[in-house]
Amino acid sequence: MFVCSNCQKTYSKWQGRCDSCGQWGTITEVASSGFQGKGKSKGKGKTGISNSIKPIRFIDLGKESSDKKQGTSNRQLVTGIHEFDNALGGRLVSGQVLLLSGAPGVGKSTLSAQITEAFSQKGLNVLYICGEESPDQIAHRVKRLGLKHENVSFLPETNMAEVESYVASNLDKVDVMFVDSIQTMYDPNLPSTSGSVSQISESTNRITNLAKGFGITTFIIGHITKAGDIAGPKVLEHMVDTVIYFEGDKRMEFRILRVEKNRYGPTDEVGLFRMSEKGLTEVKDTKELFDPNKSDAPGSVYSMVMEGTRPVVVEVQALASRSYFSNPRRTTSGFDLNRLFIILAIIEKKLKLNTGELDVYVNITGGIKVNDSGLDLAVIKAVISSIKNEIIPKTSIFFGEVGLTGEVRKIFLEDKRIKESKRLGFENIYSNKNMKRVV
Repeated sequence: MFVCSNCQKTYSKWQGRCDSCGQWGTITEVASSGFQGKGKSKGKGKTGISNSIKPIRFIDLGKESSDKKQGTSNRQLVTGIHEFDNALGGRLVSGQVLLLSGAPGVGKSTLSAQITEAFSQKGLNVLYICGEESPDQIAHRVKRLGLKHENVSFLPETNMAEVESYVASNLDKVDVMFVDSIQTMYDPNLPSTSGSVSQISESTNRITNLAKGFGITTFIIGHITKAGDIAGPKVLEHMVDTVIYFEGDKRMEFRILRVEKNRYGPTDEVGLFRMSEKGLTEVKDTKELFDPNKSDAPGSVYSMVMEGTRPVVVEVQALASRSYFSNPRRTTSGFDLNRLFIILAIIEKKLKLNTGELDVYVNITGGIKVNDSGLDLAVIKAVISSIKNEIIPKTSIFFGEVGLTGEVRKIFLEDKRIKESKRLGFENIYSNKNMKRVV
């Protein structure tokens, strides 16, 4: 049969567009596992339905059960890595399943190794299922980072049946489990290959049942596609408790940990890290990201954006130069291209500056992606600075949303941004409070 990887709708034959979700190119062929009838079996009543299933009363929830690991039903885990714990609400719970994804080379394995070390230092037994790398390859990384991994065991296995068998027979040796990666795991009962829609769905389902049944906190490592989505069926994100994106340019040192879904905590916090030779280090004070010694040049301004509930200063760079094409180029890095089109229209209409014959490039330094409407004012100022070849003082900072009529609108947590700007030493702060229009 054919299944849409985005919404899981099935078809009897292939087609280019899914009728259910409207996505193109998401329908792939999978092998059907067949249909099992409602025949009677041992232990079932006249209707063929098992009578062994019993509901659990609310007052009995949290009590230890014989089919679960003793002492884990109410346990909460803390890694001790402040930026990671803070992003996830301060703690993890037993049986929680977390999906950690990110681009190749961003540092997923490094982060996993440091989280594993943190659990190991607290005396917890960690089982690391190696699907992509051999234990020797992982050991090389661990030694390079200077970690000990005293309570960590590596299981080089991709067969889900073997993994389930080992975990069920060694419950006293597994408190936390890592699966690296979900795209390499497979169910031997399915004829399709590893990484297919059916294999990813079934493997995730069996891992989730394993984690919930025995109270094992489980991390699943997942890849992302070129479009930035998690590889595999969309239902994968619904099956887990927490979805984490680890973002950043692998050529830069700055990394952001974002929580897109969290059943046990907030989704409005982020973790800030810096990549170094010794692994990831926490950025506890955003002042570390601020470079007061940057060179003076036209087209460069500072802005204050919100990463979760934390204000972070970023440098916005713009370059406007004469175009030699009939259609001038507009290119962005870390900023929404469609938003740039709107900003250029505002500049031309309200400020009477001709941008139709100019190539315009906008870059957010540090390799980070910013989706904050408060960046509008800084982008406008950077583009104007480049057009007029004017240098903006390093003591000035700009943030505010700009409407289509040219007004500067109030933004989320503006007072907090102003307070952080003053703490960092900015003398001229331009926002909705002292600047109602761009003209």
